Amino acid sequence: MQLRGGNGHGTLCQMTQISPALQAKEPRRVKARFIAPLAVVLVFVMGVFTVAILRVEANIRDQDIAERTAAVEKLFVQKLDKDTNLMLATMRALMTNPSIERAFRDLDRPALTRQLGPLFASLRDKHRITHLYFTGPDLINLYRFHSPDEFGDEIDRLTTIKAKERQDAVHGLELGSLGTLTLRLVMPWQRDGRVIGYLEIGEEIEHLIGEIGESLSVDMLVLVDKRMVLPEQWQRGQALMKRGGSWERFASHVALAQTTDRLPATLDDPTLQNLLTGRTAEIEDQGRSLHLAAVPLRDAGQRHIGDLVVIRDITAMKSAFQWSIVAVTTIGLLAAIGMIGVFYLALDRVERDYRRQHDLERQLLRVNAEYGRILQLEKLSALGTMVGSIAHQLNNPLVGVVSLAQLAERGVDDPARTREMLREIRSAGEDCHAFVKRMLAFSKVSRFDSKPTPMAELIEDTVLLFRQTENRNLPVEVKLPDEPVVLTIDPILIRHALFNLLVNAARATTDNGAIVITVEREDEPAQGRPGWSLAVTDHGQGMPPEVLEKIFVPFYTTHSDGTGLGLPVVQHVALLHGGQVSASSESGHGTRIAIWLPTSLPDSAENKSRTS
Repeated sequence: MQLRGGNGHGTLCQMTQISPALQAKEPRRVKARFIAPLAVVLVFVMGVFTVAILRVEANIRDQDIAERTAAVEKLFVQKLDKDTNLMLATMRALMTNPSIERAFRDLDRPALTRQLGPLFASLRDKHRITHLYFTGPDLINLYRFHSPDEFGDEIDRLTTIKAKERQDAVHGLELGSLGTLTLRLVMPWQRDGRVIGYLEIGEEIEHLIGEIGESLSVDMLVLVDKRMVLPEQWQRGQALMKRGGSWERFASHVALAQTTDRLPATLDDPTLQNLLTGRTAEIEDQGRSLHLAAVPLRDAGQRHIGDLVVIRDITAMKSAFQWSIVAVTTIGLLAAIGMIGVFYLALDRVERDYRRQHDLERQLLRVNAEYGRILQLEKLSALGTMVGSIAHQLNNPLVGVVSLAQLAERGVDDPARTREMLREIRSAGEDCHAFVKRMLAFSKVSRFDSKPTPMAELIEDTVLLFRQTENRNLPVEVKLPDEPVVLTIDPILIRHALFNLLVNAARATTDNGAIVITVEREDEPAQGRPGWSLAVTDHGQGMPPEVLEKIFVPFYTTHSDGTGLGLPVVQHVALLHGGQVSASSESGHGTRIAIWLPTSLPDSAENKSRTS
């Protein structure tokens, strides 16, 4: 008993030391641990999504300008071929006219004027033919229909020279003397195996870029390398065409033609140089977003003479895309905020539950500590009561021993009186010896050896022992189940406990009523464990409630010759077997005390059985 009480006190001290640390520890903030990382992750995801969308938009714009630039280049070549074929057909029609051929042979300028003047005006107005040359076999110009007063000079343009060398039609783009870019077709005029001269038809390409820009919804700008044209010639061409271009606008190129009324102010030299390297550029101009790319221009000799700049207005596209990004981002942010809100509410509930659990744990720890202290006080109180009872049990006979010894010293002269006092001293010593022996027997109850034991045989042996010690020959009834009951118990301890119950039942029985022993299958009320109930019932007067609640307190007894250890021993034996003891009594109807024993011993009892 002292060993078990000591262990409980140690546990209480340990709990008392741990609980303040646990009470001081604040509960974790669940929301802060989850919401902040979740928000960071969502912001990161939205950022990555936005960057990805912007890159997709940039790729779409680049792909669009690349497709339109390729379309411009292809359509430009197609229109050049178409107009070349038209000029070739016109040229062949002129060469089949005998009167025109005769005037050309005779170098008759007035006749050419009369016959071709109206035709040239019609070709210029309807088909945009701007050049019609008659040149002799020596490449000396005979007649320029767009400048009749200029003749007699040598034509040394590449198309004319190649036509003379190849004796075949040659066409291509060429820069004119006035800084104009012209599509020219030169063809030798042959009769009877000899060349009578060269016929040249040309058109400026400004109308071509206008048609291409209109069909592809782009603006176009024709830039020529300044090394290919003289400033004076370019200025004369601008005045003739009534254009207001600026020679100084760009460092390396000059604008010959454009489909816009004015060039974007933000199209500067760095942007142009970026375009000339094959890259695209994006500029802003008066609230418009413009995407630019360049197509190289080559003349009839395949020289890189300039570039054709494609200008794509992407204001509407960019605005629609930006609105789409804003809408998608807004929806994403709202969804993220909603998700964070849902998580916040869920985590708030979890955190409240966690705090309630934490507070409950602290309260339980405080209650545990209080209960441990109360239990310890009760143990100390019980220990004090037991010590007081032991002192009382030993003190009474010892006081008698001392008093009788003093009287014996005085009555030495009376031997008979002295012998009587010595007998009293001996009786008191025997009482003390018997009391100490019972205390030693009580202290040995903690050791037991369990083994499978038939309950019928154990009860029979105990009843025989009881009948030998009980002088009234009270009847004992044993009620056992039909099936044999074999429990893993310590037979000595259970027999000792049963004997104590029988002795108490005999003391409580005032008449010759029978003492009843029953063995019944019964589950533990608290946990529902299977087990058996060993009960002893007497037919005495019963016990009042105030006595019933103290019967298991050591040294408590209602009999003058009782020790108060019988029922505490029974309770201790039951606890050692993992069982329990219950008592019920009704005034005038006797008392029933039952030992509940489990079907199998708990691990702690088995280990204790092995070690003992």
